[in-house]
Amino acid sequence: MKLQTPVADEKCKVGISYKDRIMLLGSCFSDNIGRQLADYGFDVCVNPFGTLYNPLSVLQSLERLASGKPFTSQDCVQIGAGDGRWCSFSHHTSFARGTAEEFLHDANQALETARSFFLSCNKVIITLGTSWCFRHLEKDFVVSNCLKRPAAEFLRERLSAAEVSDALRRMAELCSGAPCVDIMDKQIIFTVSPIRHFKDGAHGNQLSKSALLLGIDDFLASCPADLSMTPYYKADYFPAYEIMMDELRDYRFYAEDMCHPSAQAVGYLRDRFLAWALPSSEQPLLEENIRSFKFRSHKA
Repeated sequence: MKLQTPVADEKCKVGISYKDRIMLLGSCFSDNIGRQLADYGFDVCVNPFGTLYNPLSVLQSLERLASGKPFTSQDCVQIGAGDGRWCSFSHHTSFARGTAEEFLHDANQALETARSFFLSCNKVIITLGTSWCFRHLEKDFVVSNCLKRPAAEFLRERLSAAEVSDALRRMAELCSGAPCVDIMDKQIIFTVSPIRHFKDGAHGNQLSKSALLLGIDDFLASCPADLSMTPYYKADYFPAYEIMMDELRDYRFYAEDMCHPSAQAVGYLRDRFLAWALPSSEQPLLEENIRSFKFRSHKA
């Protein structure tokens, strides 16, 4: 008797290893998986600009990591709605500080550390959350966070599948070392966040996710079957969204807001990801590290 419709996923073409340096960028799935990879002994750098949701914000973050261009006073923005703290449109509000000077110090310190990691890492995991984005009208660029600023400052737009695919191609080029000879050639794993964005309703959420899925599929179709054929476009896709929608479709696998996966679901997705991406020869080391982490956590 079948009680699930399993999501078939072949073994990862890219994969990860304990020998890798792995950068994770994007939506909350990157935060969750990244923290757990760190707990289990992997060498990771997770969202150095904070959580990112749309493809263009991820692309802009990679451009910043590749160039190393520091943030300046022109990037500083005061958060609205009476908050008063300072941040930038390139950061999540977790980077907000009491003064612009404090924000710049911490943001540039994080950038310097993350850029050093990015230059030498060989794997990048990118989670896309939504194809909806906000363009700042005066500055004419897509922001990573609206920072509670007045809605009149922004134009809300949804990226097409073609625009998503183009953004992914540009990400792959940045990860290839093309813009900077100091950048190690990297392989990429894309995934779509299983978190549902219901501010636009069920239909709006599906349209948004569909653009991401079609964009990823279009980009991967342009990648060669033989990953050694080109110095970039080395990428694969992990079906986190599909697993959540099909294998974990019951509401007991959701948090109280009925949109975010529960802790149990996050653990299931993590286990599926590691079984998919990690070679079987390293599974015993993973199990040993998990036991060690649980022991340390219990003692704490």
